[in-house]
Amino acid sequence: MELSLSSTHQKAFAMGAVAGMRAMTAPAILSNHFIDSPSLGLAGSNFNYLQKSGVATGMKILAFAEMFGDKIPKVPNRIAPIELLPRVFSGALVGATIAEANGESRITGGLLGIVGAVASSYAFYYLRKKLGKATGLPDAALALAEDALAVKLGTTILR
Repeated sequence: MELSLSSTHQKAFAMGAVAGMRAMTAPAILSNHFIDSPSLGLAGSNFNYLQKSGVATGMKILAFAEMFGDKIPKVPNRIAPIELLPRVFSGALVGATIAEANGESRITGGLLGIVGAVASSYAFYYLRKKLGKATGLPDAALALAEDALAVKLGTTILR
């Protein structure tokens, strides 16, 4: 049996992975994308609010605040339940929204977004720890690199 994902499903999973890196970055990028390229598939749906400029602006502010907060040493790690839950919710949101915008099942899109978020939460948590040990770089420097990667991946996925 061959497993084949549509490009919509691939985007839902990949944006979920961005949510696993930075919970607010993924919906901020997605909302900004829909400001620039509105989707008729979202008109009249529960996700239409993501196409409003005030929402996009608010999400960008929250994404920036999250990036700043990630550099604080006392913040729990991303795989702690209190930190993982927002990433899961964000992955579900972006995955379901991408699917809805493309006329596909928002449930499937949401589930793929969740899987992407959980997988990348764990992957980037352990990658940052390993890179820190291997390079001796401070965690804040690695966090800044991860911020840049999350933004670049998110914008690239939605092109």
